[in-house]
Amino acid sequence: MKQVDVAVGVVYKADDTGCYFFVCKRHADQHQGNKWEFPGGKVDAGESPEQALSRELKEEIDIKVHRAEALTHIDFSYPEKSVSLHVYLVSEFDGTAKGAEGQIGKWISADALSSLSFPDANAKILVILRQKGLIPSA
Repeated sequence: MKQVDVAVGVVYKADDTGCYFFVCKRHADQHQGNKWEFPGGKVDAGESPEQALSRELKEEIDIKVHRAEALTHIDFSYPEKSVSLHVYLVSEFDGTAKGAEGQIGKWISADALSSLSFPDANAKILVILRQKGLIPSA
């Protein structure tokens, strides 16, 4: 079975009105298409997950990461492939996040995050965000 290493950025900002997360909608023709995801992408050969995170977030949502804290590591098997997600909480960055590769991207409140349909491998990310108090319990 195909194994893919992926760096994932849970990009968030907090202000007086609450906590917000940047999410992107996967293209319909992609694996787990039309579902929402935290941005990121494949770790290239010879690249660390942290390097991949910085590169992918620049390419995918046009931000430069200044602070990323390891959040979790998730190994998940779909019928057609296995993924190893290196997940980081990104709290400091430059730039205005946007879908820079033609995908829909948006900021969503912590309250509304659980209402989105995410790929199955992302379920644990939401659990950890709840445990950390960044999103309310469902």
